[in-house]
Amino acid sequence: MLVNLININKYYNGKHILKNINLTVNEKDRIGLIGINGCGKTTLLRILTGKELPDRSTEKDGIVSFASKTSVGYLEQMSGLDRDSTVIDEMKSVFSYLDSVLERMKELEHIMKESSEINEEISEEYSKLSAYYESNDGYTIDVKIKTILNGMGFSENDYNRIISGFSGGEKTRLAIAKLLLEEPNLLILDEPTNHLDFKTVLWLEEYLKDYKGALLIVSHDRYFLDKVVTSVCEIEYGVLTRYKGNYTAYTLLKSDSVKRQQKEYEAQQKEIAKLEEYIAKNKVRASTAASAKSREKALERMELIEKPSIASNSANIKFEYKIQPPFDILDVKDVDIRVGSGTSEKILAEHISFEIKRGEKLGIIGDNGIGKSSFLKVLQGILPHSGKVRWASNVKISYFEQESANLDPCNTVIDELHRHYPLLTDLEIRSLLGSVGIKGENVFKETGVISGGERAKVCFAFMMLEKGNVLILDEPTNHLDLTSKESIERALDEFDGTVIFVSHDRYLLNKIAGKILEIRSDGTEMYNGNFDYYLEINNKREQIARQAVEAENKAKAEQEYKEKNERAYKSKEQRSLEAKRRARVRELETLIEEKQSELDNLQEEITREEVYSDFEVMNKKCTDIEQLKNEIDEMFDEIVELC
Repeated sequence: MLVNLININKYYNGKHILKNINLTVNEKDRIGLIGINGCGKTTLLRILTGKELPDRSTEKDGIVSFASKTSVGYLEQMSGLDRDSTVIDEMKSVFSYLDSVLERMKELEHIMKESSEINEEISEEYSKLSAYYESNDGYTIDVKIKTILNGMGFSENDYNRIISGFSGGEKTRLAIAKLLLEEPNLLILDEPTNHLDFKTVLWLEEYLKDYKGALLIVSHDRYFLDKVVTSVCEIEYGVLTRYKGNYTAYTLLKSDSVKRQQKEYEAQQKEIAKLEEYIAKNKVRASTAASAKSREKALERMELIEKPSIASNSANIKFEYKIQPPFDILDVKDVDIRVGSGTSEKILAEHISFEIKRGEKLGIIGDNGIGKSSFLKVLQGILPHSGKVRWASNVKISYFEQESANLDPCNTVIDELHRHYPLLTDLEIRSLLGSVGIKGENVFKETGVISGGERAKVCFAFMMLEKGNVLILDEPTNHLDLTSKESIERALDEFDGTVIFVSHDRYLLNKIAGKILEIRSDGTEMYNGNFDYYLEINNKREQIARQAVEAENKAKAEQEYKEKNERAYKSKEQRSLEAKRRARVRELETLIEEKQSELDNLQEEITREEVYSDFEVMNKKCTDIEQLKNEIDEMFDEIVELC
């Protein structure tokens, strides 16, 4: 056991936020802490780390006990570093406790070097210090720092930069790097992926999988939770419930639990109704009064099952459209993403080309700063561009902007919708807002003071009213809690129009996107699948490239060895086999390109009405698609073996 929380309670303004929370964290635990915004997750972490005190009604309440060996590292959402320090100095400060050890070792080395006689006392002291220094990784400090900084997206050019010159997101990454170097046996992270790109998140996931200590993580990143945690603790209505498994396992267990509780609740309510009916009919009769009294007492003693509650911010978002557009929705040819103008103009990405068909759902990804948000504005004609962007007729776009910039900050939520839709009644608007999860007095809040998640929900309400047949969304889940993310995810999944969205939410990309468009500085690449498919393709490419490099290095080493030992000659048979191997690799690469082209054509064909409306034709093409995928995989495997 590392830490034990017993009967933790917390009140804010008379509201019971945390109710008798009990939680034990053991060595090697990987715990995800989830719940709607404002449920008390961060408060619980602050109580655990001693930054806040629980409310105690008795001596047995509000106990936070640590094992003597427990060391805690805590990354808050707004974590600070020494602003005036350089990156490398801030990282090395983690190991400052070894400075005096190293200094003493150098002194002893000098003494031993200058002395002509062996001093056993000095030798023994040096041996002990050296063993201590080595056991604390003193000899590999520079390697550890470089590995972790590189993983968190920092190059050696950043090492001597002053921390105050970095952005907020970069400082968060530095804070994570410092915590990883500290290696506490209980690492607590609050939204660690908020400012990380795909590459860095993937690195962090792999690093945390092998982390020696325990992990307690607050995150809305469902994909991250699936990869890292082995149990999920949910705070709902102040109560903490722990589920075994990752996030996906939690959703299944939670669903089963709610269904089971609902059945038990309904069965008990029927039993209660029967008892009450019997009591009412029989308690006035002398012959049955005793029996009625007995059942009345049984009813009073009955432990009532609570009715399963639906989260207060649950939403029922539904996007619909009135006008059906043509099949070929969008054609983009040789578009560049530019920012600035004149001499300050900068090209972020160029030669972007792709097509979108009706009903397709396209997820757009790319490095931070590549211009993904600008590209969405280019598609809508908001920003100028080179190249061609051609929309079909009857296309109506509904746009979700990341910062929700068009809301009047002085208007209340309900007035803001009235401003754009004056013919709607208060009841209609409040019903609409309720469907996106804004209820009660929250409709009278000014849009300038509502949270990012609430602003997003107001924008979803506008999109529901706009009835667009093409939805364009820029980071739609950025400020949403898990329940709200699932609501918008469900709405996009059920929407039968066209969706184009930029997102870092890999769970959303996996669930919604039928295609992934990766924007790079040198152009784009389209992947005909979800995010897992994108990862699979890139992992195979990396594997082939890595094995090719390894094979090349091995070949070089063998060649050098042969030359050194005067055995560089290859027989005619060896040269023939080598030539055949290279020829087979080239042949396989050509075949893969041909098969991939066939696969792309088939995947496009099954989106046509004349195909998917004919069961036999559709079934045949789906079989062909599966066969092509298997053939491509087999050819990739053969290349790996040959290399």
